[in-house]
Amino acid sequence: MIILGDSKGSMNGVKKDFIHVRINVTGSPLEFPETFPSIGSVRVKHHGVLLTLKGTVIRSGTIKMYEGERWYICRKCKHKFPVYPELETRNSIQLPSFCPSQRSKPCEGKSFECLEGSVVRHDYQEIKIQESTQVLGVGSIPRSVLVILKDDLVDLVKAGDDVIVTGVLSAKWSPDLKDVRCDLDPMLIANHVRRTNELKVEVDIPDDIIMKFTQFWSNFKDTPLKGRNAILRGICPQVFGLFTVKLAVALTLIGGVQHVDISGTKVRGESHLLLVGDPGTGKSQFLKFAAKLSNRAVITTGLGSTSAGLTVAAVKDGGEWMLEAGALVLADGGLCCIDEVDSMREHDRATIHEAMEQQTISVAKAGLVTTLSTRTIVFGATNPKGHYDPEQPLSVNTTLSGPLLSRFDIVLVLLDTKNPEWDAVVSSHILYESEQEKGKRDNDLSNNWPLTMLRRYIQFVKGYFRPVLTQEAEQIISNYYQLQRRSAMDNAARTTVRMLESLIRLAQAHARLMFRNEVTRLDAITAILCIESSMMTSALVDSVGNALHSNFTENPDEEYAKQETLILDKLKSVDE
Repeated sequence: MIILGDSKGSMNGVKKDFIHVRINVTGSPLEFPETFPSIGSVRVKHHGVLLTLKGTVIRSGTIKMYEGERWYICRKCKHKFPVYPELETRNSIQLPSFCPSQRSKPCEGKSFECLEGSVVRHDYQEIKIQESTQVLGVGSIPRSVLVILKDDLVDLVKAGDDVIVTGVLSAKWSPDLKDVRCDLDPMLIANHVRRTNELKVEVDIPDDIIMKFTQFWSNFKDTPLKGRNAILRGICPQVFGLFTVKLAVALTLIGGVQHVDISGTKVRGESHLLLVGDPGTGKSQFLKFAAKLSNRAVITTGLGSTSAGLTVAAVKDGGEWMLEAGALVLADGGLCCIDEVDSMREHDRATIHEAMEQQTISVAKAGLVTTLSTRTIVFGATNPKGHYDPEQPLSVNTTLSGPLLSRFDIVLVLLDTKNPEWDAVVSSHILYESEQEKGKRDNDLSNNWPLTMLRRYIQFVKGYFRPVLTQEAEQIISNYYQLQRRSAMDNAARTTVRMLESLIRLAQAHARLMFRNEVTRLDAITAILCIESSMMTSALVDSVGNALHSNFTENPDEEYAKQETLILDKLKSVDE
């Protein structure tokens, strides 16, 4: 409590309750490993110590009130004294056995009465934080710890947020169970909470790195596609070729610009990618690498995922229901990789429809009705059902429903056909890869893009560029959409209005990848080529071929010029 006086010295001021000292440990010695342990390494020696823990909020409880102080009066000697509840014993109040007055002659009264209006109440919330799976070793189970938030810290964070919490480690036990072994559950009484979600979006990229990017593109001013391919070679370098897949992964991770129209309806900016392929075509390799490139990523498999695990689960704790965040909520603002999508049960697959298109999850479980945000990129991989039959539509080959397939911007099919030339090239690449690595350890971006530089580049172009469509790009995309709708007899599940939105998103993503703020004809045609690759029956290019055998060309700009002429000639027929 603080009483502030006025300038004349009188004490007629403002009374302020609940003033707290908050300790922000950023850049202080408290960030040393001794006081910044992982959640799994918290031990008895940390009890009563000011600690800083880093993790993801997996559960946020309801906001309650608890009594922080209550005054009693002794009926015998009229002595007033405060009683404080103990957080450790679930906020229970223990009255003293006799009057605590400090008199020469003890009172020893045992009857106390609560003073009316003397109760001081605080806001109170319990959250649970779990250590990030990305910092754990293989085989480690992520541990979690209970965190108590009080007063101004209440409702600062929600499920799915990344947080750094500073507080004092204590233990909680239940006082009302008799003749039962007392287990102490560790809990952190928070002093300061800092969200790190915003920090991840706005990664601090030094000016010299931005200068490197600008210099790189000025070097490739005349051959921009050669520069783009140099960046794409840095994506999953252990997998040979697969140019189409690497381009699709880059465009998916960069994404388009979210659009909000006059009525407030949002059109998502995030793209989704699905890889359908035979075993051994490198699908999981791309999933793992994409997770490394994203600042926030959750990897799960379809076989080990239920609808509650993907969306949100209702958990009963201490007699009340709470919501615990699933994979899609934890990946909010990042990437959710789902391997073996075909192994999921049908009704579990249906739960991700809303998360992919509306980017929310509506929950009505155990009396908790709410909507959670899932602004996440979904990157799926699946095996075809038996032998892939090119004559059949995609939904038959993958057993995925039409509504789900239409939500994926790009669906690439990787077929392991027996091609002797391709097999010879791939085997020589794998056998001589170690020798190539020795020659790639230079810092020249025109030859080599390391993982850290790729991450920074993707973050920079996502945060800096907001590409706008030019008139020419709009016309090309519109003509292609109309042409695709006319010839969409076999592939009706993919050619919906969503495909038009996908084309715009991919064109914007390509403009960002090319370090520009304007969507040109090049971006529109690249977006069309990506969509064409994901259609097994093409309306434009007769020999699309297999995405598995797509390789990097020597002169991509010359190759593109041929494709551009071909596509523009086909699209002119739409206008006529």
